Amino acid sequence: MVEKSNLRGVAFALTGFAVFSTHDVVIKVLGGSYAPFQILFFSALLGFPVATLMLISDKTPGTLRPVHPWWVLARTAAALITGVSAFYAFSVLPLAQVYAFIFAAPLLITILSIPMLGEKVGTHRWAAVAIGLLGVLIVLRPGAEAFTLGHVAGLTAAAGSALSSVIARKIGAEERSAVMMLYPMLANVAIMGMILPFVYVPMPIEHLGLLAIVAVFGFIGALCTILAYRSGDAAIVAPMQYSQIIWAAVFGAAFFNEFPDRFTWIGAGVIVLAGVYVVLRESMSGKSNNTPVLHTRSRAETGTTPRISAMLRARSDRVLPGYEALALKQQRR
Repeated sequence: MVEKSNLRGVAFALTGFAVFSTHDVVIKVLGGSYAPFQILFFSALLGFPVATLMLISDKTPGTLRPVHPWWVLARTAAALITGVSAFYAFSVLPLAQVYAFIFAAPLLITILSIPMLGEKVGTHRWAAVAIGLLGVLIVLRPGAEAFTLGHVAGLTAAAGSALSSVIARKIGAEERSAVMMLYPMLANVAIMGMILPFVYVPMPIEHLGLLAIVAVFGFIGALCTILAYRSGDAAIVAPMQYSQIIWAAVFGAAFFNEFPDRFTWIGAGVIVLAGVYVVLRESMSGKSNNTPVLHTRSRAETGTTPRISAMLRARSDRVLPGYEALALKQQRR
């Protein structure tokens, strides 16, 4: 076994989420000129070379037919909804506000894990969820600010991401990693491709280059996150996703003249503290049987790049001896 280094894990995680934040800036730039359906279509299409390389290297026996087709279908639909919602939210809302909404996903995962995974959630985690959702209300400021379609999209992205993650946790021990990665990407290309003729706007070569950057940065960010989870403990690595709020402030001011107000900062701070507490509570021995939040690997599933948790699972199944892989699968149940 490779000795874990939390410092190295944190360094990889911070690098990965900085890259993801840059990826989201490019999405926001493109969102000013193109519909999210068009951006999603080309992002997924350009992500296929990476997925193909991973399929070639996957030595797990079996077909690409899902063991649980209806759950895979539900997860694929959740990923598509998340992608459209997140891409639209990035195009119309300040970066920091979108991140604040997406940061609520672990809180929703905690709620969904009760009926879907049989998770027992104690008083402490329920309190964290309630406080985190209060943070969402602080960001939204009902009655004080107009509630727009962008806000609906941000909240929908968080809900879709949470549902996708919980389904992945539910069926991940039995479904091949390739199935978990490939179906959302295929659905994105097929469904967005059908919508594309109605929203298509010709793209100059420089914008096609930006789409290529989206695909490359998505892969680099995922790779850094994988290295982070392989290097450090999940309970230490997972909260590093919240560093994106700092990048949102920097990039928002530098490129979009966005300056989050104090309510956005306060609400985001409340959501982050609640999310960190849920992660720490899950990581404590005996507090969680399924650790559904820790197994999300911190990045929303949009069906444009291979999912981090699936890539990690494929790697562990490939490198571990048979009896160790079996034990690990039992832990995932």
